[in-house]
Amino acid sequence: MTRQEKAAQFSRRAMLKAGGALVVSIGMPIGLDTVLDIGQAFAQGATKPPLTPDQLSSYIAVNADGTVSAFFGKMDMGQGLFVAIGQMVAEELDVPFKAVTVIMGDTATSVNQGGASGSTGIQLGGKQMRMAAAEARRVLVDLAAAKLGLPADALTVTDGVVHGKSDASKKASYAELIGGRYFNVQLDWNKQWGNTLYAPGKAKPKDPKDYKIVGQPIAREDIAPKVYAQEDFCTDVKVPGMVHGRMLRPAVAGAVPVKVDESSIKNIPGAKVVWDKGFLGVVADKEWDVIKAAQQLKVEWSDAKPPFPDSTTLYDHIRKAPVRKREVDNKQTGNVDDAFKTAARVIEAEYEWPFQSHACMGPACAVVEIKDGNVTCWTGSQKPHFVQNGIALSLGIPVEKVRSIWVVGPGSYGRSDADDGAMDAAILANAVGKPVRVQYTRDQATGWDPKGPASIHRARAAIDAAGNVIAYEFNSKGFSRIDVNTNGGAPWDTLAGQFRDVALKSGDGFGVPAESYEFANKRLSWETIPPLLDRSSPLRGAHLRDPVGPQIHFASESFMDEVAAALNVDPIEFRLRHVKDPRDVAVIKAAAEKAGWQARPSPRKDQAAASPIRNATGPASPSSPRSTSTARPARSGRASSRWRTTAGRSSIPTGCGARSRAISCRASAERCGRRSSSTPRM
Repeated sequence: MTRQEKAAQFSRRAMLKAGGALVVSIGMPIGLDTVLDIGQAFAQGATKPPLTPDQLSSYIAVNADGTVSAFFGKMDMGQGLFVAIGQMVAEELDVPFKAVTVIMGDTATSVNQGGASGSTGIQLGGKQMRMAAAEARRVLVDLAAAKLGLPADALTVTDGVVHGKSDASKKASYAELIGGRYFNVQLDWNKQWGNTLYAPGKAKPKDPKDYKIVGQPIAREDIAPKVYAQEDFCTDVKVPGMVHGRMLRPAVAGAVPVKVDESSIKNIPGAKVVWDKGFLGVVADKEWDVIKAAQQLKVEWSDAKPPFPDSTTLYDHIRKAPVRKREVDNKQTGNVDDAFKTAARVIEAEYEWPFQSHACMGPACAVVEIKDGNVTCWTGSQKPHFVQNGIALSLGIPVEKVRSIWVVGPGSYGRSDADDGAMDAAILANAVGKPVRVQYTRDQATGWDPKGPASIHRARAAIDAAGNVIAYEFNSKGFSRIDVNTNGGAPWDTLAGQFRDVALKSGDGFGVPAESYEFANKRLSWETIPPLLDRSSPLRGAHLRDPVGPQIHFASESFMDEVAAALNVDPIEFRLRHVKDPRDVAVIKAAAEKAGWQARPSPRKDQAAASPIRNATGPASPSSPRSTSTARPARSGRASSRWRTTAGRSSIPTGCGARSRAISCRASAERCGRRSSSTPRM
């Protein structure tokens, strides 16, 4: 077994019982005699503190053999958190790295720290684990002080053994002090859940200069099992009595089943239909049988009209659609409108971005078992605590009756189809009274997962007669990234809920560039438009990775290149003129150095080929089609470039079809000069 202990096989109690030790509760701060008395009193009852953010036992446990268990309410979707969190805990506790086991993403063993979200695994989740480990060390040193009859400041810790600084023979191991028993220490919780949860104790963490484990290169033990096909994924989960489930989706979005002929699958052993309003699924004892049942079931669908525009008119639809919400960034400076009135020339650009499927390496899978009124879900979702909430609300049961266990899935970083798979499995399992394994098909995963929203991005810069940028404006307009929420924590944010006609709660949100360019007059803003289909849509807008960083920064950084080229300035030099934040300056310089950047205005003269065609690849995406730009000569003080995009075969563009539609320069005193590509030249 690897360091990624399989959560489904463990309970907190079982882990603490390692080596046959009883699980008891201890209180702090109290004297050792009292501790021992409490230990004896609870030896028969094995009580533990509640699994709440204000309890040290919710994060750290010392097992009977002296090893350490760290309970982490996030999960490792490939970032290397098993190693990083293990290092941080081992560092603060002064135990060997190999002595720490990190248990992630099980609602029965960890509190909700937000799941894999916002790249906060280290900066927020790790911060909390560091503070918890530091507090555990403080408590253990105090216990040792009482046991050894020495002041706490006369003690130090080496490899999990507390000993005297001047007399190492006076010692007590963590296993002796608390092994197999629970901490019962109150933490100062900020009363927040998710990413921002923070609950420090009295201890201060180590000074980074004293680190011995953090910062050391440690091999990841989760890679080899994946490479050599030894890793168990969510698709490998099996429970006794499990049946297989498949979902049926309409061929035309918005359609619902009006007639289902269950007799059409009566020849398939164990096949059953689950039909609730627009929700339609089948189950069977064997997977091949449920596949046949899904193909064979005769369904009459309502006569819904296709709700989506042709792909060639998508961006015009966005331009013309009424704005549902507009928000201006609170960091705007100066008076942008007045500055543009005084400009000697204006550089403008517009960029288009399609809907994008999350497109994991494989479609979602989930298993749900309902037994004695308790629900257990095995899911590849990056937010299992929210899956727990979603199942509880979907089934109408208390959340404490639901256990959600994260198991490695086919991919993540964004709102994939994993949450929907878990909810579908829960509805099916509740209907048939058996454990159900739902496995989506590839077309369902790509077609019906939440999508990164399509959008257009408009940028313009005002230039004075001396060639200085005196104003900058950037606006994004598109479908909301929170048409459904960033997780499946509520029925209205999942297909299972929307197909069963729960009340909708669509939200509005997009974003502005996360940059630090300083201009005297600057305005960043975004606008959202209504969804094309408000319920059970294959184009439900949700966050994709950054969450909308790729499209926003594709446009904003491309535009910075365009402005630099129009001013005949090296794009690195141009950025450094307007970036003052020392850290951002350092990043730009480091990137240029590592890339071997050759300073010059763009385009490079040795690449100014006779042919006006230039190729550019957009930001990384599952499909990564190639975009081609055609540069046209400037005339009457204007220049433009139009992008042609190779999109998929779907009726709405999905994939990486980002393109710069029209780039123009309006000059009053001089020509703009040649325009160039719309991908960052860094």
